[in-house]
Amino acid sequence: MEQRDYIARTSGLRGKDYVGYALVDTAGCLIFSLVTTLLQKYYTDILHLGPLFIMLMFMGARIWDAINDPIMGRIADTAKPGRFGRYRPWLLYAAAPLALSGVLMFVKFPGMGEEDHLVGTAIYATCTYILFGMIYTVLQIPYGSLASVVTTDDGERNKLSVFRSIGAALGSIPVLLIASFAYAKRLDADGQVVMGENGKAITDMQYAPVLRGVILMAVASLALLLIAFALNKERVQAKPQPREKGGAKKAVGLLFRNRAFVAVSLASMLLLSGQMFTQSFYTYLFDDYFHANWMNLAAQACTYSPMLVMMFILPKMARKIGKKEVTAVGCAAAAGANLLLFFLRGMAPEKLMWVFLALCFVSGCGLTTLVMQLWAMVTDALDDLEVKTGSRDTGTAYSVFNFFRKLGQVLSAVCVNGALLGMHYRYEKGAVQTLENLKIMYDLATIIPAVLFGLMALILFVWYPLSRQRVAALQQEKERTLKESYEKNLIHIG
Repeated sequence: MEQRDYIARTSGLRGKDYVGYALVDTAGCLIFSLVTTLLQKYYTDILHLGPLFIMLMFMGARIWDAINDPIMGRIADTAKPGRFGRYRPWLLYAAAPLALSGVLMFVKFPGMGEEDHLVGTAIYATCTYILFGMIYTVLQIPYGSLASVVTTDDGERNKLSVFRSIGAALGSIPVLLIASFAYAKRLDADGQVVMGENGKAITDMQYAPVLRGVILMAVASLALLLIAFALNKERVQAKPQPREKGGAKKAVGLLFRNRAFVAVSLASMLLLSGQMFTQSFYTYLFDDYFHANWMNLAAQACTYSPMLVMMFILPKMARKIGKKEVTAVGCAAAAGANLLLFFLRGMAPEKLMWVFLALCFVSGCGLTTLVMQLWAMVTDALDDLEVKTGSRDTGTAYSVFNFFRKLGQVLSAVCVNGALLGMHYRYEKGAVQTLENLKIMYDLATIIPAVLFGLMALILFVWYPLSRQRVAALQQEKERTLKESYEKNLIHIG
């Protein structure tokens, strides 16, 4: 039997497979991008909730996730595969609830946001945000696990990771249109435009266009998940893990003892935190500091446009140089670009905005290396775990990985709301920011991403162990593991 016979039998993806896999993240990010980009400013500027409350709410939601995520992981691992496999059906189950939860977060009932209804507003915001988080978990954990049963070939997994990243980027673009056009100039009682201390017109987020945009994105998310369900296929079906007492604790313990898994989880946590911080805090920066809401769309174009080139060359670079090596250098470049922006803070905003966008592009090029290879690196780490321990608790593994990413959301919330508190951001109705506040806003908007991305580079350079040579050896060990599992009737290939 040839050396890669079992890997060959569990691979062979075609164009529709890559597209179908990517569409899941497109659909998910249509809703998730509402949280990363709009929800923070919606809470402060339309519902008039304080940054301290928002930060505590986000942290409380993550405490619940510490319970909720492992439960979902064990459900995925112990469920009996059906006609459509084990993980694929969850795309169907989550479609409508995810779309509905996205809309509910942005529904503003009469009286909400008014001073005498802030308690009720806070309760509604908390309940709808936690509901969204639970439903998003129902989609994301099986989706992450799907990668391990769609193909076992390292090269195809690299391409899947690239396509997933492109899908996520496409899902994140529509919200930028809302962020760019959902504003109007503030008028006083006489109908005159209100000006800030810097002589620029004050603009406010408008509720109606935000809600219309959210509904359209929710409908699109639902449709794309239905299409993705039809296009995906599971090629490896493992027998469900036994529901043994202490099984979840044992599986989690093995994950935390695997250096590759912990390192890539921490890097992913910092990546998501940095992305969410910039997407959310930039809405304040571009509105209040630059007074150019169009920069929301331009900055994200600079961040994501490198994918158009990287999607063709990055898989080849990863094979030749190594995923670890390429992503570590890329994260270091992103940290350097943001640090340079911090040192340019003395420039006039009118000139600085163009330099800002140019360095956003440099940062985007660096981050793209990790964004497009991240999911392949996670799968590599799980292969490393399987060949060393025999563990196939994929759902549990992705629940832990997903929880690390949610910790990234917590870190982002702490950074965003800590920055707003630190600069004394005025969120009450009709508020105007001072010049001193705006200077602090710019400093924090640049130095915080520089630190987060620098830590990512350090983790990948120093801690993540799966170099190019180790991944190549891992493929040979994976072939042996597949062969043994098949002969012992632990997996079905189809």
